[in-house]
Amino acid sequence: MRLSTKEDVEAPIDFVWELLSDFVVWERAALRRGVEVQRLDHTPAAGPGMGWLVRFGYQGKPREIDLRLASIEPGQRLVLEGHGYSVRAHLALEFVELGPRRTRVGVISEVKPTTIAARVLVQSLKLAKGKFQRKLETRVAGFAADIEDRWKAGTRA
Repeated sequence: MRLSTKEDVEAPIDFVWELLSDFVVWERAALRRGVEVQRLDHTPAAGPGMGWLVRFGYQGKPREIDLRLASIEPGQRLVLEGHGYSVRAHLALEFVELGPRRTRVGVISEVKPTTIAARVLVQSLKLAKGKFQRKLETRVAGFAADIEDRWKAGTRA
């Protein structure tokens, strides 16, 4: 199942990139939402191969995903790949400079089943694809608004 959205942010691309590529902030945000995150590598700088073991509950069952930074093109693109017991996931963030203080952020996510049980689950999720699409759009719009507020306030953290 593939979902995608784009959102324009009233902030320079360097500022947007800096915030969205800060993986420590993402780890803390996940922890605040009750997701268990364990860093799998010890690399000090962001780069391909960074990895996390992510544990969370979904539909009353514990889930686990091995998430890796597959590629990074500073200021342009971040690609994360994940795999769990029965699914593979792909998440790409793309950054386009629209002007000196305007950036478009594109988010593309894709989940592919690797087992028959997962295929049934993903098929049932496709029936509610509109709901998931709206959730993604709302979440990305929220991130964009937060980034804009930080830009206006002159803060990064």
